[in-house]
This record gives sequence, structure tokens and C-alpha cells, in this order.
Amino acid sequence: MTGTVMSPVEALDALGTVQGRQDPYPLYEAIRAHGQVVPTKPGRFVVVGHDACDRALREPALRVQDGRSYDVVFPSWRSHSSVRGFTSSMLYSNPPDHARLRQVASFAFTPPNVRRMHGVIEEMTDRLLERMAGLGSAGSPVDLISEFAARLPVAVISEMLGFPEKDQVWFRDMASRVAVATDGFTDPNALAGADAAMDEMNAYFAALLDRRRRAPADDLVTQLAHVHDSAPERLSHDELTGTMMVLLTAGFETTSFLIGHGAMLALEHSAYAARLRAEPDFADGYVEEILRFEPPVHVTSRWAAQDLDLLGVPVPAGSKLILILAAANRDPGRYPDPGRFDPGRDGSQVRPLSFGAGAHFCLGAPLARLEARIALPRLLRRFPRLTVSEPPVYRDRWVVRGFETFPVTVEP
Repeated sequence: MTGTVMSPVEALDALGTVQGRQDPYPLYEAIRAHGQVVPTKPGRFVVVGHDACDRALREPALRVQDGRSYDVVFPSWRSHSSVRGFTSSMLYSNPPDHARLRQVASFAFTPPNVRRMHGVIEEMTDRLLERMAGLGSAGSPVDLISEFAARLPVAVISEMLGFPEKDQVWFRDMASRVAVATDGFTDPNALAGADAAMDEMNAYFAALLDRRRRAPADDLVTQLAHVHDSAPERLSHDELTGTMMVLLTAGFETTSFLIGHGAMLALEHSAYAARLRAEPDFADGYVEEILRFEPPVHVTSRWAAQDLDLLGVPVPAGSKLILILAAANRDPGRYPDPGRFDPGRDGSQVRPLSFGAGAHFCLGAPLARLEARIALPRLLRRFPRLTVSEPPVYRDRWVVRGFETFPVTVEP
């Protein structure tokens, strides 16, 4: 391919390889060379421009993948519990069901409720940092992901949902296995592990819901159970467990990757690490630039419910659009020098699409931002000589992309 321009189809095919998923950004630029909205074959488009992705996310005629669209691309999807679980949630629902399901859970993420979590997050962060200090006291490497970046968000969302602390590590492992179903796999072999994990989680949820019905608590699980029991037309049984699953997985994995990327970038840019330690307000812009430069969610998709025009490109009804949010966040038409990590960018101009936009904008975005803004400065202050022990390793996934491991030393 030397001296030739890679076609959009070739670039997409490369993103399906292990090598492509490890460093997808050059492939995004190969697609961008063909435009903001690029047809790949009849009825299929890939969208990489910021304005085009933003418009597509807000366009009511573009729908998320739901049971009806799965019937077309994956007719046997109902035989996989992992796919069924997510398809019963707001994540894979369109109007009118989406608004109904979102409203049921939205009260937990109002600004006052998120602000009330500030002290809880600080306490959880400090406790985990002390645990890391103990694990690394003899100079042994500590995995920043498994011991901190993953433990904190799962602890926070577990606190909100009402999951016992003793089960949190198990939740994290189960949620990681189940989340494979959100990568769009239709290979039964790839989904087998996700199905097994979903079956375990469903059994756990059933037992927990039974306990909360007998002994209500001040948590989200109790409130969701009450909604289902008192008004099942608002929240069916499958929607109840699907909502719990989405809140757990979306509330943990993406935030874990956000914190992991933020720590890596701080260690690569010592001046920014110093400012995070010394300037409380610097974390706000720093976290927004992480979300732009190295977002946890790289890709989402939409289906055209009717013919439409997307920035001058005709999109026929029934078309599928792959929206590469990570490419949109590095659009040179939106951001000068987009491949440079710069927390000093004009804050009024930095509007990453990492949490989506429009009706499906992520409910948990304020909570994820708050966790990262608290966790990263406290991590760097607690361990001023934090260093990379071995290069971090990315998971072999594309839709939600982040570190599998990140060994560090934590000498005080």
C-alpha cells in the first residue's frame, strides 16, 4: 500500500484486527481523507467529522440499534442472554421506550445527587490509595487499573445501586465479561463467555431484588424495584435487570478507562502532573482534554429510519452509520493541532463527543467527570514519584477502549 491512499473499507477492515485496535488513530485519519461522512458500500456509512457526528447523534431520524435492527443483522440474538440484557435497556431503546426508561433512572444522576457523592468519592479514593501504598511498599509494581482505576468507579456505582462492598471485585470481573456484548459481536463463540456472565449476574440481581423487597434500603435498586412492582408498564422485569446491568457496566468501565488514560498522560507530561497536584481548578480542563484526546468510548452506531441528508450526503432509509467519536474528537476542522494533548485549550471550544449528544447523552457523564477530577489529583499528590513500571497494555476491544493493565511503582 506504499504510495497509495487506503480506502475506507480497507481502513475499517484494519480496525477489525488486533493491530488496528491497538492504535486506531492512523486508520481514522485514513478514513477522514475521504470526507466527514464516507460511504463504504450501499447502505453503509462511516462518520468521522465532528460536525457530522454531532448532527447524527442529535438527529431524531437516526435510531440506535434495538431489537428490530438486531432482527435484521443477527436474527438469533434472543438466544444470547448478554445481548437480550442490554437490548432491554435504555442504551438500546428508541422512542417512545427510551424516554420512559431514561426517566426511571435519571433521578439518581441529578446535579444535587451527583454533588452529594463528592465526599464519598474522596473517601473511597483515599482508602484505595492507602491500599495501593501498602501493596507497593516494598517497591513491587502495582497495577493501577485493577487496584485503583477500576475499583473506584465500581465502588461508587455500587454505593449508589446498593451492591455490597464484598461483591465489588466480582462485579467488576462479571461486568467486563458481559460488556463484550456491547462491541457488536454476532459470533456465538465470542458471546459465550458474555452469556455465562450475564446468567450469573441475572441470578445475583434476582436474589438482591428479593432482599430489597423484603428489607428496603435507601438505594437505587430498592427504588427501581418499587417502580417495577407498582407500575410494571413503566419498567418491565427484563427492563429492570437491563437497567441495573447498564448502570453497572456503563458506570464502571468507561470511568475506569478515563482515569487510566488520565494517569498515563500525566506521567507523560510532568508539567501537567505538577499542576494537577498544585492547582485544584486545573483538573476540570485536564479531564475535558482527556475525553477529547483519549476517550473511553470510540464508536457508536445509528440506523436511518427514513431518508435524510447528513451535511450534504444523502443517507437512504435503512442505512447503518458507524460514528467514530474518537475521530470526531480529533477533527482538525474543529481543533487546531488535534493530535496534541493540551489541557490549556480554550475551554469554551472543547466539546468532546465522548459521552454522546442528544437524547442518548450519557446519564452518568457528570458522575464520571467528578470521579476523574477527584481521583487524578489525589493519586498524584499521594504518590509524587509515581512511575511507570511496564508499558500499559490495551484491551483487545474497539468500541470501549482502555487499559487492561498499567503497572506502576508508588514510592512515597
